[in-house]
Amino acid sequence: MDLFEIKQKEQVGREEAAKRLHAFADALARHNDVEFDRGGMHFKVKVPDQVHLKVEFEIGDDETELEIELTW
Repeated sequence: MDLFEIKQKEQVGREEAAKRLHAFADALARHNDVEFDRGGMHFKVKVPDQVHLKVEFEIGDDETELEIELTW
């Protein structure tokens, strides 16, 4: 059971998606935490040195999906 969950879906350009992923990757590489601002709230989450990385790539008839998941 999730104690807290934030989901956000929006349509953005490819370049904007890359910019956001790059900023997240930079923060993850430089610090031991990541920060989010959603709905007027600020979240800071500590990330340990070792994480589980899962990458899924699916090609369907109507849609292609790339999912990147970090857990710890």
